[in-house]
Amino acid sequence: MIIMIAAAAENNALGKNNDLVWHLPDDFKRFKELTSGHPIIMGRKTFESFPKLLPNRTHIIITRQKKYQPEHCIVVDSIEKALEFVPEDEDAFIIGGGEIYKQSLEYTDIIELTRVHDSFEADTYFPEINPENWQLVEEEYHPKDEKHLVDFTYQTYIRK
Repeated sequence: MIIMIAAAAENNALGKNNDLVWHLPDDFKRFKELTSGHPIIMGRKTFESFPKLLPNRTHIIITRQKKYQPEHCIVVDSIEKALEFVPEDEDAFIIGGGEIYKQSLEYTDIIELTRVHDSFEADTYFPEINPENWQLVEEEYHPKDEKHLVDFTYQTYIRK
């Protein structure tokens, strides 16, 4: 299965200047739990936003830069080529950024979205989820608290 995982604001904002515009520790924990042990597919800028390789995950990076080859990563030039590196019986996670989400939406089976209940100024956005194609099957609301400055909801969508 191809699973898209993201945190997006009410206005679909994902981030600005290659960084998130909120801090949700519980969402980071959930991301780690869901993606650990699986291939993760991302664009070059998303990869470069990490301080180091994410442990226990195969990193597949999509870029148009011909000579780009970070150590211990698979580098390809399209989402289709990235998907070729996913074993048939394996779940893989699309982790961003905005352009990669748009390109991979048609290949995605499940969307694991953390909906951040606020709007933010951003330069990268998550694509619209068309209710004709996607069914919301699970929601889990989390109010803001001392560690989380905004309310958020985990949402799981499956392709209709």
